[in-house]
Amino acid sequence: MQTWPMKWDLLARYRLIEIVALWEGRLTTNHLMNSFGMGRQQASKDIRNYREDVAPGNLEYDSSLKGYKPAEHFSPVLTTGSADEYLHVMSRSQDLRQTFHGLDLGFAHSEILTPVSRSIEPQVLRPILQGIREQKRVEIDYVSLSSPDVETRVIAPHSIVYTPLRWHVRAFCEKNKDYRDFVLSRFRAESDVLLPSDNTVEQDVDWNTEVDVVFTPDPRLTKAQQAVIEHDYGMKSGMLVITTRAALVKYVLQAYGIDTHKIEPKAEAQQIVLANADEIKGYVFG
Repeated sequence: MQTWPMKWDLLARYRLIEIVALWEGRLTTNHLMNSFGMGRQQASKDIRNYREDVAPGNLEYDSSLKGYKPAEHFSPVLTTGSADEYLHVMSRSQDLRQTFHGLDLGFAHSEILTPVSRSIEPQVLRPILQGIREQKRVEIDYVSLSSPDVETRVIAPHSIVYTPLRWHVRAFCEKNKDYRDFVLSRFRAESDVLLPSDNTVEQDVDWNTEVDVVFTPDPRLTKAQQAVIEHDYGMKSGMLVITTRAALVKYVLQAYGIDTHKIEPKAEAQQIVLANADEIKGYVFG
């Protein structure tokens, strides 16, 4: 196999070869040509190098498909073999198509539904990122549902977090004297970067504490139905265990549609339940 380190552009092309072959079952030079804007000769060379140097025996040519397919004993070398990797390829394709109309990356048969993008301005994000890089305090104008009028606060940001629904910054709040989440779309005007802060990421206990969030099939389901849910979520021994930061527990619950305040009347609608609520309730309700 080709030795590491490998050039990033070459690694990206080899990864695409592996992902498309595995999940679509047919790889052609067009996939590389359309995705990377290269000629057919270079695309053919990349496929040949992948077959001979990177992962010998992984791909075989199928004349009926007019392309390469995974061999019987195909084994991912540069990817994990996860469906999420194919999802990322489709997402990238859709993102580029939205910007460059008419661009064909070879994945026009796919469609991804994404949440509405929250309104975040570059001039709002830049000083926050500067504060994170330089460990400095940042003065912000902020609104919230509890305080809809603009309020000036001073925070010491340490991390940007993206959840399926929004972007937020994890920061020490000098008003509340603790670490909190601030939704980036609720910042108003450009922030001012101030002097360095002593409240760093190392002092954020909930950020540095790992917590297991455990889901199981809704016990109201039949055994056969529970088996379906276990397979859907890739559960092991009837459990799905998500390890996350304590500060992010509530976002994990949101991502899996778990409302800690109510249970769906129908088990088929609920599907999964939180199995270790007592252990993590302090991170959910504060």
